[in-house]
Parts: sequence; C-alpha cells; structure tokens
Amino acid sequence: MDLYEYQGKELFGRFGVPVSEGRLATTPAEARTAAEQLAGPIVVKAQVLTGGRGKAGGIKLADSPEDAEREAEEILGLDINGHVVRKLWIEQASEIAKEYYLSVTFDRGTKKALFLLTTEGGIEIEEVAENNPDALARLHVDPLEGSQPYQGRRLIYGAGIADPSEQKQILDIIGKLYTCFVETDAMLCEINPLIVTPEGEVRALDSKFTVDDNALYKHHDIAEMRDLEAYPPEERAAREKGVTYVKLDGEVGILGNGAGLVMSTLDVIALVGGRPANFCDLGGGGDAQGVVDALEIISADPQVRSIVFNIFAGITRCDVVAEGILQALSQTKIEHPIVVRFDGTNADEGRAILAEAAPPNLHVEATMLDAAKRAVKLAG
Repeated sequence: MDLYEYQGKELFGRFGVPVSEGRLATTPAEARTAAEQLAGPIVVKAQVLTGGRGKAGGIKLADSPEDAEREAEEILGLDINGHVVRKLWIEQASEIAKEYYLSVTFDRGTKKALFLLTTEGGIEIEEVAENNPDALARLHVDPLEGSQPYQGRRLIYGAGIADPSEQKQILDIIGKLYTCFVETDAMLCEINPLIVTPEGEVRALDSKFTVDDNALYKHHDIAEMRDLEAYPPEERAAREKGVTYVKLDGEVGILGNGAGLVMSTLDVIALVGGRPANFCDLGGGGDAQGVVDALEIISADPQVRSIVFNIFAGITRCDVVAEGILQALSQTKIEHPIVVRFDGTNADEGRAILAEAAPPNLHVEATMLDAAKRAVKLAG
C-alpha cells in the first residue's frame, strides 16, 4: 500500500525522523488557513500516489496566504499521470543548501533491507544509478543484526559526505529510518530530497512510503490511511469482494488461478499482439462465487472487449470453475466473448459442462497460446 507524502511524513515523525511542519488541505480556503497558521513563505504540494508532481505543476511556492489560496485553486483537480489531485499538503518553505537521497527498501534477491545514499538528491534515483553509479552508496542490513552505527558510518563515508555535523545528523536519521521501516512492515521508505539547510540542519523534505499489504492486519492505524478514492472503481469493487485485481490499460480481460499463471497469461497475451486489461487472480481454491465476483468486476471495465480464463487445476477443480462461469453468465448480462482454457483436475468434466450448456459467447481452447490468440482476435 502506497502512502501520500503527508502520511509518510506522519510516520517519519513518529520515529523521530525530522520533517518540516505542514497542514493538510482539501479546499483553497483550507489552504489559506493553513498558510496563515504556518506563517512565512510556504509550499503548496499536490498529494498524489505518483511521481512527477513538480513537472506537472503540482508543487507551487506561495509568499502569502492569498497566494496559497490561488495556487490551491489551480492545483486541486489537476490530473497528474492519471491521478486527480484532491488533497494538498501546505508546508513551510525550506531554504536548501544541499540535496541528498536516502532510502531503505527490501531487496528480494538477498532477502535483506537495502540502504541507498547519495549526494545527488532531488532527481530520480534510477538516473543516478544509470549515469553516475559510483555516487550511489549501497548497504545491506542483516535482519538478525539490525542497523548498527558502524554500518551507517560506512554508508555515509561511501556516499562521500564529509561534513562532521551532517554525518552525525544523517547517522541518527539512518537508524531511525530503519526502525520505522521494520516496525511498520514497510517495503520502501524513501527521502528525496534529504535536505541540508544553510544553517546545517538535515531533514526530510519529501516522503515515499510503501507498506506491505500482508502486514496491515498488524497496523490498523496505517490500514485506515488507505485512500480508496485514489484507486480505479474496479479495484475498489474487487477489494470489497476480496478479489485480487489490478487495473491495466488493455482490452483483454484476464482471470486465472494463481499469481504466476496470471502473470504468464499477461505475457502470452502481449506475445500474440494483445494488451491485458487487468491482473485478476482467482486464487488456488476458487469457488463458483469467486468466479462470479471476478467476472462481474472484469466485465464492468469499459475497456474490456474479451475475457480469457486460464485455469490450471490443482487445488481448484475445473468443473467447479465451469459451474461458476455458467452461474456468472446467468446472474449478470455479460456480453463479452469469453475464452476458456482448462487443464489439470477435472479438466474434461469442466469442458463437458461448458459444452453441454453452450452459451453463445463462450469459446473453449485446449492450450494457453490458443486461448490467447482467440481472445486477442475477438477483442480486435
């Protein structure tokens, strides 16, 4: 689950990571009130779960509450990479002498936390890694040992930060950021930029924070931070029904049982010239109602022109899935052509059930490749 900047900063603050003071606003009037409370020059920042805010006009400097209100009027409702701005973070403006980058993320390859630190902050970390990889210091943390001061010093020296005062402050931030990362079950805690003011103070000017969805049951306060309005309506409906669904931008709806199989189906659809409209995983033990729920969600997407079922049955039984398909077709008016591929447990029985019912918009194929070709053709 991705968090807005203001939410990430709230969590940073809980663990002692220094951040600038700010207020949340959802209207121009609230932005003006926030600016009056903060006093002095302030920054009006769009809150969206995507990057590129500055380039899109989502971050503006204001010298007065009146300016803040005007800038808020322009930013609210702005579309930034498909995300509509509904919230603003009104923050005290900061004078910046230096910009660093600091993050801790989970490295799946090593199964350890990975720190990244560079003096080239304020730009995309991918650009730094590509154009000047030597400027990027990396450090893995053994989960049994945890983050230790000597590791933080090694990271700081590796990044080439020489000022003793900055070293001391950043060392403290590294330790607190790791504690925040572990105790919130985060997958990413990123500060870009980590600024140094002309007075030598180091603090987080931005926050990019991702929490492991599977751990939210332990963090009810963080779970409540999820903004359902930021997700496509299909994903909101899927969450309510307990269906694993991610909206994509293609025209071929996809449903399979198991994340790996669905990912493979996405690849095969692309291979034969189609574009997947979604990722939808029925799970390893899907029942008829699960199929009904998934079909309703997929067919509600106006971009979908055809639907492909890819079922490899182990725990799941193909005859149960076939019954779910027929039940869904009887309960909802799904006019999209549906292509079904069964393999594994009771595959012959499942195909027989579909053949006997013979809905006019249902097509059965023997292989994944044939099913993908048929679905793409029907979508075109």
